[in-house]
Amino acid sequence: MPISGPISGPISGPVARAAAELADVERAFRAEYGRAVAVLTRVFGDIDIAEDAVQDAFAEAARRWPQAGRPPSPAGWLITTARNRAVDRLRREGARAGKHAQAALLRAQEEPAEAKEESPVQDDRLRLIFTCCHPALGSAARVALTLRLLGGLTTAEIAHAFLVPEATMAQRLVRAKAKIRDAGIPYRVPAEADLPGRLAGVLAVLYLIFNEGYTASSGDRLARADLCAEAIRLGRLLARLMPDEPEVSGLLALMLLTESRRAARTGADGALVLLAGQDRSRWDRSLIAEGQALVRQCLRRGQPGPYQIQAAIQAVHSDSPTAAATDWDQILVLYGQLLIVAPSPVAALNRAVALAEVDGPSAALAVVDGLASATLDRYYLFHAIRADLLRRLGRRAEADAAYQAALARSGNAAERAYLTLAKEHLAQPDGVAQGDHQAHGDHRPEVEAPVLDAQRDDEEREAEGAEDAHRHRREEPG
Repeated sequence: MPISGPISGPISGPVARAAAELADVERAFRAEYGRAVAVLTRVFGDIDIAEDAVQDAFAEAARRWPQAGRPPSPAGWLITTARNRAVDRLRREGARAGKHAQAALLRAQEEPAEAKEESPVQDDRLRLIFTCCHPALGSAARVALTLRLLGGLTTAEIAHAFLVPEATMAQRLVRAKAKIRDAGIPYRVPAEADLPGRLAGVLAVLYLIFNEGYTASSGDRLARADLCAEAIRLGRLLARLMPDEPEVSGLLALMLLTESRRAARTGADGALVLLAGQDRSRWDRSLIAEGQALVRQCLRRGQPGPYQIQAAIQAVHSDSPTAAATDWDQILVLYGQLLIVAPSPVAALNRAVALAEVDGPSAALAVVDGLASATLDRYYLFHAIRADLLRRLGRRAEADAAYQAALARSGNAAERAYLTLAKEHLAQPDGVAQGDHQAHGDHRPEVEAPVLDAQRDDEEREAEGAEDAHRHRREEPG
């Protein structure tokens, strides 16, 4: 990214204008990175060339925009600049008998600046998602690579989404790019008949992008609205492309119903407000209506899948006028169905939260403790949920330790502030009794971790075996 960090301190005049322009470049990076990489990948047929060119263009924008001002079309400027930079570089490398550079240059020369779209996928970014989800790549690599290229997420953010160490994710991304290059995987849209078979990886990508946007893995902001908007935009596009796929509708409904609560998730001071304490009059009723209509559409089809079931759970929450009126019995049943269709540790953890509201915190804690694993140990919500159950049972010392474990695993400032206050409240004489009214969903993950294929291909497993040999075995998040 061209900008290393925010400028602090009082600024005015030309310095203020320059700072504003640099911030404008930063916003453009977040908004346009995925589109620019997708367009340049189509033009040159090579991910590394596309990424390098886009990075060059943003670096040039950081140099020029503060003096020359923002261009009328930032996206067009960035893509044109990146394309020209790449062509110049390829010409230089081609002159040194670089066959790969010559091939990429020839492809770019044959590609018109505004190529007409003839394939069933009408968006460059969506086309690149399907390309990165090629069956030759392991499922985890497909999702991670697309998050990097389309969502513009950093390696650390993707590692957080996958619940794996950052070093593991970095090597996975490098190997995925190398495999695409070495295997000559083509950058083209699969035939229309093949699109459904490639759908699972695409849905996981959109969900992870939304997940990162809804609760950012790091930084001062609780959420990144740009990522949520991008995931929903691509979800709508995919729903138009594949209207007969119920899981596409299910995912779109899930994102819409969850996004409907965004305005109520923070107070006036920016502090996190969990589901039970939210002012439901601030929920976006238009998004709720759209999401609930999609859920009803899915129910009529009678082909339940994990995204449809999770959307149904969110629909139950959106139907409840107050937290106390929530139909936890129905939610518990739906989580049971989710565990049948797509069993995973995170789904089981979420079911335990619903169980606490039906059968009490003691029954739920027994389930949560039985779920302990290397994967969930890295998941801060596992420890936050456990802390809340221990608090409700009056086991303050154990709750304090669990809150501390959650704090150690959360990189989001708003979440950490909430956990810190909950931990401090334990020391007050009325900590348990006062806090008990915060049940009904507190610390419950509002977005479930996406369901991924737990099996990676042999090549991925062998490559990661050496670096993970000193670590305990883990399973992919469900």
